[in-house]
Amino acid sequence: MALLQIKVSGVYVDMPTPSELNVSVMDLSDAYRMADGSLKIDRIATKRKLELSYNYLTRTNLQTLLNAVGQLTFSVKYMDPVTNTIETKTFYSGDRSVGMMDYINSIPRYRDIRFNIIET
Repeated sequence: MALLQIKVSGVYVDMPTPSELNVSVMDLSDAYRMADGSLKIDRIATKRKLELSYNYLTRTNLQTLLNAVGQLTFSVKYMDPVTNTIETKTFYSGDRSVGMMDYINSIPRYRDIRFNIIET
């Protein structure tokens, strides 16, 4: 299995291996002070955020990746460091940033591709 798979048209597709992949564990809580000054914290949920970056991608790989994460929500298989297993969760994508390295023989080459995908 690839490091990251995204479901496209009902089939999991191997995504290009990122140059960097950071998994953030986000605890969503509602915290407030009681009348006696003590802190009350209600844990609402624990979600994952995957921070992805690619130093370089071909046009084809970039197109595959951007089309996959361009869906409103999508299913992702990835290695979760908390459970130490392959997890399947539903994510949405944040803003995607793509830099163009150069343009040679009418073919663009892309670099510094960065975006986050956040569990719904």
